[in-house]
Amino acid sequence: MKAKSQVYGLMAEFDDPNALVLAAQRARQAGYRRMDAYSPFPIEELHEALEMPQSRLPLIVLIGGLVGCIGGFGLQYWVSAIENPWNIGGRPLFSWPAFVPIIFECTILVAALSAVLGMLALNGLPMPYHPVINLGRFALASRGRILRARYSWAQGSRRAVLAPQADRQLLAQRRETRLRRLYLAGLR
Repeated sequence: MKAKSQVYGLMAEFDDPNALVLAAQRARQAGYRRMDAYSPFPIEELHEALEMPQSRLPLIVLIGGLVGCIGGFGLQYWVSAIENPWNIGGRPLFSWPAFVPIIFECTILVAALSAVLGMLALNGLPMPYHPVINLGRFALASRGRILRARYSWAQGSRRAVLAPQADRQLLAQRRETRLRRLYLAGLR
């Protein structure tokens, strides 16, 4: 007996980017909040249609840069003035102009590392499995087709479960060429 797979969401395929933007706007107006779109090229209007939130990555990079700057400065101060104070030629123990290159390097290093790790964390990576990958036509998203997915497990959505008739009526107003259900376990 075959195990029943849980429905993860719907995937619609479009020929035209304007149809995708219109479908995203109408689905948003109908109360759907957890949506994503896949396109072989950027579509400016799609970002507003999906109401994507502002990225927190710039703040993460700024905090990483500040931590690197303070850390580099603190490390050099501790080494030259506290841990190993050498008074050579009467120069001061705390000579901050000599610290500038190392402070700069530590700032760039920690900011770059926080950018990479922040990007991976905010994108939910690494993600070894996603139900969209099971859809055979998903590969066409990089070859000229435009896909939009709506997920059923969305938080903040008024519709927590897929309603087949309501979804088909909502999507019947669009000009998509194919409509597929996404399943959590395997391809159907």
